[in-house]
Amino acid sequence: MADVARVAGVSSQTVSRVSNGFPGVTEETRRQVLAAMRELGYRPNSAARALKRGEFRTLGVITFSLSSMGNIRTLEAIATSAAREGYAVTLLPVAVPTQDEVNGAFSRLGELAVDAVIVIMEIHLLDAATVSLPPGVQVVVADSDAGDRYTVVDTDQVGGARDAVRHLLDLGHDTVWHLAGPEGSFAAQRRAGAWRDTLTDAGRVPPPPVRGDWSAESGYRAGLRLAGEQDCTAVFAANDQMALGLLRALHERGRRVPDDVSVVGFDDIPEAASFLPPLTTVHQDFAEVGRLCVAGVLSKMRHAGTEHGTTLVPPRLVVRHSTAPPPPREDTRARQA
Repeated sequence: MADVARVAGVSSQTVSRVSNGFPGVTEETRRQVLAAMRELGYRPNSAARALKRGEFRTLGVITFSLSSMGNIRTLEAIATSAAREGYAVTLLPVAVPTQDEVNGAFSRLGELAVDAVIVIMEIHLLDAATVSLPPGVQVVVADSDAGDRYTVVDTDQVGGARDAVRHLLDLGHDTVWHLAGPEGSFAAQRRAGAWRDTLTDAGRVPPPPVRGDWSAESGYRAGLRLAGEQDCTAVFAANDQMALGLLRALHERGRRVPDDVSVVGFDDIPEAASFLPPLTTVHQDFAEVGRLCVAGVLSKMRHAGTEHGTTLVPPRLVVRHSTAPPPPREDTRARQA
């Protein structure tokens, strides 16, 4: 910094103000300093800045799965929101969701110099006695059933699933079948519970759920089974990828969508409007979830906050062309014959 100041003909304090982007420097002086930096190959030392400021301007993100579309889009939203706030993101995937792995992940993030941590925890862990987050670390958890023990940000899974099922009932379907996500998933459990409760509240008997693993292939396999249920006229799929496989299976078995079977998904992935037919689905505002995760963890850092609780981001039903009233009963009987 002293060498840059000498070449630019300014003080070291001025060089510091330019390198840190502070105001109070004329444009001509700024150009002189930047030119001297380029001439000398000067690069600001981020480690020294961190020691001086007491922060690294980096957020750690721990996630237990990069295979689900929801986790990927949540991570993307967190990274985008962090960048807007001037923070970088260090990602640490954890292969096995155990207490030892969680502790190891926090230790590694500490070595990588992060200011706080966001945990994307789709599966049930924090509500179990076997796993807890280390004390003294500012943490926000996304997509989890952590209750009041931590600060949690999530989509209103129950509200979104309820809207999907009510939409199908309002169209006149007697009941709604469910293509559920994996049993260990918090989101899948919430969506399946809301599906069941909504049908029960409407005086309908819930059919047995068919389970997948979030993938389009599992949706296809489940769809082959559902296509054989002749009284199945409506299906709520727990995510859009499984809905895609379901559409293929129904097509192969001669069940027209939406003429014979209506289908609703969950997520509203960018490709949902390009499905054949375009998919009616529940839109998750991943950008808002990411923004609230970053805002929450920064607030805890800056104010040493200990507040806990869950913030739910409302979803919305996007109606496209994969849902319609059920076929006339006479038409159904003819197809069964």
